[in-house]
Amino acid sequence: MQKKPLKELLQELEGELLRLGYTEGSMRFYRNRWKKINQFAEEREEIFYSEQLGINYLEHSHQILEKDFDKTLSQKDTQELRIIGDFQLHHTVLRRYYKYLELLTDSYYMGISTSFRKYCERKGHSKVTVDHYVNQSERFMDYLVSQRINDCHEIELPMINGYIRTLAGYTYKTVEQNICSIRSFLRYLQAQDILKTDLASKTPMIQARKQTRIPSVWTKEELDALISAIDRGNPKGKRDYAIILLACVLGLRVTDIKNLTFGCFHWEMKNLIFTQSKTRETVTLPIPSEVGWAVIDYLKYGRPKVNSPILFVRHVAPFLPFSEGDHLYQIIRDYMRIAHLPTLKKHRGMHSLRHTAASRMLEHDTPLAVISDILGHTDTDSTAVYLKVDINKLKECCLDTPEVGS
Repeated sequence: MQKKPLKELLQELEGELLRLGYTEGSMRFYRNRWKKINQFAEEREEIFYSEQLGINYLEHSHQILEKDFDKTLSQKDTQELRIIGDFQLHHTVLRRYYKYLELLTDSYYMGISTSFRKYCERKGHSKVTVDHYVNQSERFMDYLVSQRINDCHEIELPMINGYIRTLAGYTYKTVEQNICSIRSFLRYLQAQDILKTDLASKTPMIQARKQTRIPSVWTKEELDALISAIDRGNPKGKRDYAIILLACVLGLRVTDIKNLTFGCFHWEMKNLIFTQSKTRETVTLPIPSEVGWAVIDYLKYGRPKVNSPILFVRHVAPFLPFSEGDHLYQIIRDYMRIAHLPTLKKHRGMHSLRHTAASRMLEHDTPLAVISDILGHTDTDSTAVYLKVDINKLKECCLDTPEVGS
């Protein structure tokens, strides 16, 4: 893409922000900042925006001297420069806040998105996977609109590669998920005869294995501190205690915990039977005594009297089941604060308790195949990643190295 003079670049960027529905207050903020940047460039006879120009402007506007190079600037201090750099590179506005906004406003792309969702549902994907595919494909479609692509018939491989370049800086897992969603979207377009070329197979995938990651696992001391912080004398504490035990003892995914019903518990057989949301496989697990009594305590003395088959409900009116988007992270976070555990040390969501369950089973010499069955993995390769957190097992894998004479 040919570089445009700063003034022209800012005019196009302002038009894009207006198209995206930025408020007048936000536009005043940007216009004021960009006026100063433009004036700074003119004083130095700079026609084009560059990273060096941005650095020089920051040093000037924030009085950063060479001895202050370790000074940390807030996002607000650098926002107007980041957005210029992104727009110059990709001709789109990146890393926007989407939570309370409808991403697509074009009726054509909204219709495509609705149709794509139905396509994913017919494929039998889980609700979580469908939401991932649709949400991430909508970001891709939003990018297409910013590139003045008004019809999916016009999609070509360079446009796909251009969007993938906008993902630079994200973790490999995020990039992997986005590309997977795009490939599914492209297959849908081809199935609908909107695309004549198989662009999905030409879209690159990240060749990264799950085994390259080290799971986030709680130590026994950390887990004891977390559980000790729960007030099991009040109804919410009874609920949270049962939820945490299901995650760290049986290794249930947060979605499966939220979907548990009264009928999943077969008390006479001491079994928990449920269908996993991710794999659609039916899993039967024994109910350990501590888990069983925690659930019974919640049912008898903690759960609000509401007419719902879902076991765990919110304890704030209206007493409804947790929403699909609720990952229950707040439960872990609150008890970590009470227990004075560092919240920034590692990923400490509910999924880390699932990792911990796998690690504990491994420490107790549970065969990998059995752990796979309990966790609902379709193959032991997914479970093998937990070998890396069992130091004792890793020591057994060490090779004897012959001594080298001096």
